[in-house]
Amino acid sequence: GAMSRKASGFKAWVLQRVSAVYLAVYFAYLFAYFALCPPGSHSEFTAWLAAPLVGVATVLFLASLLLHAWIGLRDVVIDYIHPLRLRLAALAVVALLLLACAVSFAFSLLRVYAIAV
Repeated sequence: GAMSRKASGFKAWVLQRVSAVYLAVYFAYLFAYFALCPPGSHSEFTAWLAAPLVGVATVLFLASLLLHAWIGLRDVVIDYIHPLRLRLAALAVVALLLLACAVSFAFSLLRVYAIAV
């Protein structure tokens, strides 16, 4: 009932804030890394990206980005699109676009790891 919706809303709020913090930390790391020791070639860049710690951090970044986008866009759709069918259609479009982004990210990372290996 109402309590589970409040809990769900609170959970979404917490996930939005946690993902925002991770995104900010990752961007700060990227800025520092590329400002202090930018890779000199594409092969150096792919080797850096394929390093286990960087790879895990990047996958977490992409997952956080998609989660953050979903929660934010979902909230906008729920708040501003009132007819139920239109709201469900908008949510479906957002979900499909984010899924397409996830697939694109996955293929891009797999190509980087295949090149680096």
